[in-house]
Amino acid sequence: MQNLKILNSKEKKAILDQLKTQFEVHLDLPYIFLINSEEKIFLITRDLTKIDLDQLRVNDIGLYFGKKEKDGIRLSIEGSQIIGKNAQKNVLELTEEETMHWFRGLEIPVEKEIPGYLLLKNKNDFIGCGKCKNGRIINYVEKGRRILPKSERHLIKE
Repeated sequence: MQNLKILNSKEKKAILDQLKTQFEVHLDLPYIFLINSEEKIFLITRDLTKIDLDQLRVNDIGLYFGKKEKDGIRLSIEGSQIIGKNAQKNVLELTEEETMHWFRGLEIPVEKEIPGYLLLKNKNDFIGCGKCKNGRIINYVEKGRRILPKSERHLIKE
């Protein structure tokens, strides 16, 4: 695993402590945490340690959980789903219309400035993580995961 480093228990605890600070979430994730040179965090099951990965050419492995940023941890959609139900802080409920805007890759306007990263949810579903800046929630949904309305699908080059 050339670009991936397995985090030791101290490094894993630092990530869990950061999540506790950001989202007031108390959990112990029973996974091995990996990090790449871009500070992206991946989770894998402990069973994977039984495989000799040094014999394979592996760039990424496991579930993309989030990214370490200088001002916190920005969770992936799956990362927000893993910790969301336990989060007590920085969770923002979106309307149906706001949710559709989010999935289209648009930013969401907010009335008050909320510092740091936010978990976004619609009803019981966690749909990602954004950052509030200048009265808007910055959208980090990757282009390949965005949903375009039928009227705009012709704009995609195949």
